[in-house]
Amino acid sequence: MTMRTALAAVFTFVTFVACGSASAQTADYMTPPYLPPAPTAVTVIRAGRLLDVDHGAVLRDQVIVVRGDKIVSIESAPGHVPAGAKIIDLSRYTVSPGLIDCHTHLVGGDESANASAPLERSGAQDVLDGVKNARRTLLAGFTTVRDVGTYRAFVDIALRDAINDGIVMGPRMAVAGAYITVSSGGGEVTGLAPDVQIPAEMRMGVADTPDEVRQRVREILNRGADVIKVIATGAVLTPGTKPGVEELSEEEIHAAVTEAAKYGVRVAAHAHGAEGIKAAVRAGVASIEHGSLIDDEGIALMKEKGTYLDADIYNGDYIASVGRQQGWSAEILRKNDETTDAQRQGFRKAVAAGVKIAFGTDAGVYPHGLNARQLPYMVKYGLTPMQAIQAATINSATLIGWQDKVGSIAPGKSADIIAVEGDGLADISRYTNVAFVMKTGTIYKSP
Repeated sequence: MTMRTALAAVFTFVTFVACGSASAQTADYMTPPYLPPAPTAVTVIRAGRLLDVDHGAVLRDQVIVVRGDKIVSIESAPGHVPAGAKIIDLSRYTVSPGLIDCHTHLVGGDESANASAPLERSGAQDVLDGVKNARRTLLAGFTTVRDVGTYRAFVDIALRDAINDGIVMGPRMAVAGAYITVSSGGGEVTGLAPDVQIPAEMRMGVADTPDEVRQRVREILNRGADVIKVIATGAVLTPGTKPGVEELSEEEIHAAVTEAAKYGVRVAAHAHGAEGIKAAVRAGVASIEHGSLIDDEGIALMKEKGTYLDADIYNGDYIASVGRQQGWSAEILRKNDETTDAQRQGFRKAVAAGVKIAFGTDAGVYPHGLNARQLPYMVKYGLTPMQAIQAATINSATLIGWQDKVGSIAPGKSADIIAVEGDGLADISRYTNVAFVMKTGTIYKSP
């Protein structure tokens, strides 16, 4: 048995064990390789409602023709149905592009606030949990994710590559490789006794000067990362750090941005505090993650610079509820209480000001596969249902830089298509129960 065959067998076993409750409709897609269909294979989808996210319109009674892994045409029904095509009838459904989450942690997220958790797990456990999380995410209708960091460096790259090779079922991934963080900062494993030695692989991105930042960025990108994640301020879930405190300086963040730009790579900035947000925006980051304590000046600056806000506005309710049930630390719960409502009000003001909005959930803090729970929150705090779907499709694709291949249903783009029963815009919570999932022309879930 070759190593590649052995890996495929392990991943197949994990998929079966982790997902034993999967419906019969997905059974045909539970064994690798998970690869696009033959270039000559044709699938025709009859869509009752089709969300044209490029133009913010709902089209009725459309026919989508998919050849291989690409969309080739969209026509009004009855349209042209090529001979021999497989026909999928979604006339009772709202059909939209595959959803995109720009802030996930498929690897290493243990859905708790246990500071020592990263040290209690092996790299093998992390990657096999990542297999489970990737599958759950895809079957929830998220065909693309930007995975923004893991404590154990580069495991996310291995997961991305396994998905791309068809060994693992999951969304296409843009990955960060490791966090860029100051020592003892929001991207460190903290809260442990001072004489505990943290493994080097969990400190890959620690940097305390602009030159160190450049060196860490180079190494992370040379090892295959797609995006750089900087921790500009303290964090809610990192013991000892304070969300409002600026950690990386503007000069250090600018060093990350300019070094990443040499590789054509963008930078996402974890930033809760107002001053840290503004420093990151001035330094040229592509997105602000969380943005909990943003002020009016920061909102105006983001609007001016075209910086995306990627705010996890569902997350606070989960932490407050489950965290208290599970006895999370008083520090974590206090910091969550101090940032949750402020984040939502800042989100509302940013929407009103015309700041670009992406979709990011911090999945991994809460169970993977529940990502769409955030959509109703985005509507509650200022977006229309169509704008919320646009945030989770074409806006997020543009933030990642993949708008030419994903993010909307258009000829030439990847056949990433999902559907929910009924009118998905009249009740956006329907997206928490996706009935149909196609990624790169392969159907993973069907009603």
